[in-house]
Amino acid sequence: MGKSIIRLAENDSEFKVIGKIEVNPNPEFEIVSSLGDVKDACDCIIEFTSPQATMTHLKWAKQKHIAMVIGTTGLTNEEVQTIEDAAGEIPIVFSPNMSVGVNVLFTLIEKTAKMLGSEYKPSIKEAHHVHKKDKPSGTAELMARIAGFAQKNTKVPIESVREGEIIGDHEITFESGVDTIKISHSARQEIY
Repeated sequence: MGKSIIRLAENDSEFKVIGKIEVNPNPEFEIVSSLGDVKDACDCIIEFTSPQATMTHLKWAKQKHIAMVIGTTGLTNEEVQTIEDAAGEIPIVFSPNMSVGVNVLFTLIEKTAKMLGSEYKPSIKEAHHVHKKDKPSGTAELMARIAGFAQKNTKVPIESVREGEIIGDHEITFESGVDTIKISHSARQEIY
């Protein structure tokens, strides 16, 4: 994702990339060693890394009053809450998935869960390639939070599959004694 963001930003005159941080430096990019190296020239931190790095960079952004875009997955509930609390102090765009289709899926889940009520029990199945580090995916966890909250904090089970080179499949099922409703999203290609 970092490579894609850098490529897009460098090809758009409205953006200026002033620093790139990498745990395992890639010789393809000029890397700074820390956010402190970018001084005060930064308007926004775009963060698609690890939970630990995200929390460190969030603290720095709050101190400097700098906006953030966060797409990091694998965060704990406490880390998510920290991000949500920080959004009261600085501008933050936070989503485990920046795909337009998946964000439509989030909206459909919320509306469906509210309309159906507690008579319909939600469950989620997600599948990704064998290289994916987090399990369940951040997208599936947010789907569960959305449906659970809409149904008054219902615990939503998630089944995770890691096989082959699946880009990303997410499906939520709402089941009752009368019928079953399914909403799904399948990625056809990586967006980066």
